[in-house]
Amino acid sequence: MAAVGDEISVGVARRIALGAQGFGDGRPKRGDVRAVRKAIGRAGVLQLDSVNVLTRSHYLPVFSRVGNYPRTTLDKLSWGAERELFEYFWGHKAALIPLTAYPLMRWRMRAAERQVWDKELSPDVTAPWSVVTGMRRLTAERPGYVDQVLRLITEKGPLTAGEASPDGVRRKRTDPDPDPGTGRMWNWQDAKIATEYLFVTGQVTIAGRRHFERIYDLTERVLSAELLASPELTADEARRELVRIAARGLGVATLKELCGGSGQAHFPLPAATARQVIGELTDAGELIPVRVEGVKQQSYRWHEAKDRPIDGQALLSPFDPLIWNRDRTHHLFDFFYRISIYTPAPQRIHGYYVLPFLLGEHLVARVDLKSDRGTSTLVVPTLTPEPDTQDPTDPLAAELQLMAAWLGLDHIEVTATSPLGRAVARAVAD
Repeated sequence: MAAVGDEISVGVARRIALGAQGFGDGRPKRGDVRAVRKAIGRAGVLQLDSVNVLTRSHYLPVFSRVGNYPRTTLDKLSWGAERELFEYFWGHKAALIPLTAYPLMRWRMRAAERQVWDKELSPDVTAPWSVVTGMRRLTAERPGYVDQVLRLITEKGPLTAGEASPDGVRRKRTDPDPDPGTGRMWNWQDAKIATEYLFVTGQVTIAGRRHFERIYDLTERVLSAELLASPELTADEARRELVRIAARGLGVATLKELCGGSGQAHFPLPAATARQVIGELTDAGELIPVRVEGVKQQSYRWHEAKDRPIDGQALLSPFDPLIWNRDRTHHLFDFFYRISIYTPAPQRIHGYYVLPFLLGEHLVARVDLKSDRGTSTLVVPTLTPEPDTQDPTDPLAAELQLMAAWLGLDHIEVTATSPLGRAVARAVAD
């Protein structure tokens, strides 16, 4: 690639990124459905995660941008009768995505339906590894099983994966794992493998959630006929639009940040395909090559992205699109961040479920948070300020009070013993 472009400072890149994600607008006066829609549009996708120590992760990016809004609003947009979002995989993760992007996923669904899992032969196949290994086994050991599951959903759906088992046979926990390479956490029952495969290929979709467990139904019974009848884009057209969505949401980013794999981007593409798509958007003037101070890789700025003052104040989910790419977070904010939920307790430094605190245009503290629903208390076990940043005590106390109100918790208990923890404890008590 010949692209190089003008150099921009890391401060400019940081402000562009924050503005692109909606942190330059200030929070709206009302957390109504219009504000929620706008926040989702800025985020691009809302990553789903099962950890519920504070609240489900997909609610948090909207709170960071909107403030106090009814979580039921997002539930209705996600799984209600007049939904505006749908669930689908991006990379190895799952997310809520605006329905306008549904046609852009059809080429991925077609690729998965062919079951050519070899990345050399079919690099566009995107599915969780448990689906790939599980389908290889089911195809060999239980031919026709997936069709039986689909018939059951057709006749009796919507159903959970457990309810969709045509024969009721379940492996016991003491049984050997049929696919040792996936690890016990992802060694699903056969009915789960089948329903997830049908989900990846678009034959079924997520009709709702029951205690956060997916409920599957035929796609034509969940999504509108108008949406499903919309013209199907070519793979090239869909890829370009997916990269546009990522570029608008990131503002300025490298190729890997725009469409790289391993959970680093909104919609990952194979490397060669990514280079082609970015080249096409660069030639069209939609992506502008730039060099970001301190970043060795070529960066690209979305042509409409602007550098403007940022006066943000937000607690950020570990899965917020602003910070989910940890290397990018390090470059832009000089903030080395890793989630600690999988780290053994003695090795945790900043706590279990740690949210960075954005103040102005900087990440100034790490806030470990927990909802104690039994006592209706927002608990702050650990609170760590970043060095050489402004004192966040009062704005952080205000943010904790706002979060407690949003979650319907009556109390805030700051048990953190750091100097900042003691200061915030006094502030929330006043």
